[in-house]
Amino acid sequence: MKQQKAIAITIFLICLLNFPILSLFNKAIFVLGIPLVYVYIFSVWIIGIIIIALIAESKNEVNTPENE
Repeated sequence: MKQQKAIAITIFLICLLNFPILSLFNKAIFVLGIPLVYVYIFSVWIIGIIIIALIAESKNEVNTPENE
Protein backbone atom coordinates (compact mmCIF):
# COMPACT_ATOMS: atom_id res chain seq x y z
CA MET A 1 0.00 0.00 0.00
CA LYS A 2 2.86 2.40 0.81
CA GLN A 3 4.45 1.72 -2.56
CA GLN A 4 1.18 2.45 -4.39
CA LYS A 5 0.77 5.74 -2.51
CA ALA A 6 4.36 6.75 -3.22
CA ILE A 7 3.97 5.97 -6.93
CA ALA A 8 0.70 7.94 -7.10
CA ILE A 9 2.28 10.95 -5.37
CA THR A 10 5.31 10.77 -7.68
CA ILE A 11 3.11 10.75 -10.79
CA PHE A 12 1.10 13.67 -9.39
CA LEU A 13 4.28 15.65 -8.70
CA ILE A 14 5.59 14.97 -12.19
CA CYS A 15 2.33 16.36 -13.57
CA LEU A 16 2.62 19.46 -11.37
CA LEU A 17 6.17 20.07 -12.59
CA ASN A 18 5.38 19.48 -16.26
CA PHE A 19 5.18 22.20 -18.91
CA PRO A 20 1.46 23.16 -19.06
CA ILE A 21 1.14 23.71 -15.31
CA LEU A 22 4.61 25.18 -14.96
CA SER A 23 3.90 27.75 -17.66
CA LEU A 24 1.03 29.14 -15.57
CA PHE A 25 3.58 30.37 -13.04
CA ASN A 26 6.16 31.67 -15.53
CA LYS A 27 5.22 35.32 -15.10
CA ALA A 28 7.14 38.45 -14.20
CA ILE A 29 5.87 38.31 -10.61
CA PHE A 30 8.25 38.27 -7.67
CA VAL A 31 7.65 36.92 -4.18
CA LEU A 32 10.13 38.46 -1.74
CA GLY A 33 12.43 39.15 -4.67
CA ILE A 34 12.25 35.57 -6.00
CA PRO A 35 10.54 34.84 -9.34
CA LEU A 36 7.14 33.14 -8.95
CA VAL A 37 8.16 30.13 -11.04
CA TYR A 38 11.04 29.34 -8.65
CA VAL A 39 8.79 29.72 -5.61
CA TYR A 40 6.30 27.32 -7.22
CA ILE A 41 8.94 24.72 -8.18
CA PHE A 42 10.60 24.65 -4.75
CA SER A 43 7.25 24.70 -2.91
CA VAL A 44 5.96 21.70 -4.87
CA TRP A 45 9.29 19.97 -4.36
CA ILE A 46 9.41 20.44 -0.57
CA ILE A 47 5.74 19.53 -0.14
CA GLY A 48 6.39 16.36 -2.17
CA ILE A 49 9.33 15.46 0.02
CA ILE A 50 7.24 15.95 3.16
CA ILE A 51 4.37 13.83 1.82
CA ILE A 52 6.69 11.02 0.74
CA ALA A 53 8.43 11.12 4.14
CA LEU A 54 5.08 10.87 5.93
CA ILE A 55 4.11 7.90 3.77
CA ALA A 56 7.47 6.20 4.37
CA GLU A 57 7.28 6.70 8.15
CA SER A 58 3.65 5.64 8.52
CA LYS A 59 2.87 2.24 9.94
CA ASN A 60 1.56 -0.51 7.69
CA GLU A 61 -2.19 -0.77 7.83
CA VAL A 62 -2.33 -4.54 7.72
CA ASN A 63 -5.24 -6.24 9.44
CA THR A 64 -3.59 -8.39 12.07
CA PRO A 65 -5.17 -9.75 15.25
CA GLU A 66 -3.38 -7.06 17.29
CA ASN A 67 -5.01 -4.26 15.21
CA GLU A 68 -8.56 -5.56 15.57
